[in-house]
Parts: sequence; C-alpha cells; structure tokens
Amino acid sequence: MSAVPGSSRSVGPLVSGSARRVRWRRWLRRLSLAVAVLAVLGPVVVVGSVVWVERSARAHVFDVAEVPAAPVVLVLGAKVEPDGRPAPFLAARLGLAKRLYDAGKARVVLVSGDHGRWEYDEPGAMRRWLVDRGVPAERVVQDHAGFDTYDSCSRAARVFGVRRVIVVTQSFHVERAVTLCRRVGLDAVGVGDDSVSRFERAWRWGSFRERLAAVKAVYDVVSGRDPVFLGPRESGVDDALRW
Repeated sequence: MSAVPGSSRSVGPLVSGSARRVRWRRWLRRLSLAVAVLAVLGPVVVVGSVVWVERSARAHVFDVAEVPAAPVVLVLGAKVEPDGRPAPFLAARLGLAKRLYDAGKARVVLVSGDHGRWEYDEPGAMRRWLVDRGVPAERVVQDHAGFDTYDSCSRAARVFGVRRVIVVTQSFHVERAVTLCRRVGLDAVGVGDDSVSRFERAWRWGSFRERLAAVKAVYDVVSGRDPVFLGPRESGVDDALRW
C-alpha cells in the first residue's frame, strides 16, 4: 500500500473514510427522495382508495326499512369484552341484525369474527347475544375465521356458499364492507349503524382508520389473496336456510 509523502500513514484509511462519507451522503439523498415521493404519493393513494371504495358501494347502502331482502345477514366481528359480552360497537351491529331478522329481511344470521385464540371468541359471543334475545339458535351460523373484513366476505362466498347478503357494521365501515363483499362475488348490500357515534373518541378513530383501511382493501382486491384460513366447504348456512 502506498504512503502519503511526508507521512507515515497509509492511503487506505483515507480512501475508506472518504468512500464511507460518499456512500452515507448518497444514502441520505435516496432516503430524502423516498420520503418526498411518499409525502406526495401517500395522500394520493389514500384519497384514490377512499374514492374507489365510496364509488363501488354507491347505491348499495340502505337503512333497515329500505334495504332489499336477502337470505343471509352477515355481521362482521368486533371487540368482545373479557367477560364475554360484545362491546358496544359489536352489540350495535347485532342489534341491527336482529331487527333485520325480525322484519323478515333475512332468514339466517352469519356471525363472522376472530376466534384465533381459544379464550377469545367473537362469533361465540355474537351467537349467544342473538339467541338470548330471541333469534332461533338454528338460524345463527358461526364463522370462526373472520379475521378481517376481506376474510369474512371471502369466506361467506367460498366456504359458506352465500350468494346474496346484507352486510351489517358501523356506518363509517359499511361502504368498505359492501365493496369488498361485492368484489369477491357476493350480491351484497349494507346497513350501517350510527347509534354508537355517542362514543366520540372511538367513532373518530374508526372513521380515520377507515381511510387507511381503504388502501388495504385495494390491495386485497387486486391481489385476490386467499383468506388467512380458507378451509373446506361448510354447510351451516345451507342447513339453516332449510330449517
């Protein structure tokens, strides 16, 4: 290795240090460019996704009185309290489903939620709530692998053989739910609940989260991914409709 004139130090460390500084500056420039691109495109992607969801669901969201009848009402899962009671947002969804059943708008209630751990069972809690309030147990079918909205819609079609459905959830969520269900092949309409808007902080957070979830909805539809757990065909809805 050559030496610097008048010095006993080799050139190697000087070159190495200079190269590191060049690489570091180059990495910083690339990072800054990536941040700038995301700052510009991020809002565009979010807004575009939200508009797509809204337009896809247009003319397919109704109130209880006006929603077209369907064989099945699909209730999407939400938080269950440690004592097994549905939290207010989920109880409101179940209340809508019962009103639809009582009004003859649907003959079967499919409750779809998270049962990924034995100690946490959304569909079981949903079924108990409905049966305790007069919906016949034979008319309530459980989907234990509805881990998100896309999975619940996809499994309703592919596992339970549903073709026409009324989707029930909160009003800030219903457009995405209807859009996803329709995109996986269901003839879906939706009814949204506003009663829990009195929980202002949770309602605002849910509304904000929906904007980000719209981006995931686009990904789910474009990728055509399978649900987290697909499993074999189940006859629960068919059996309940024959009851």
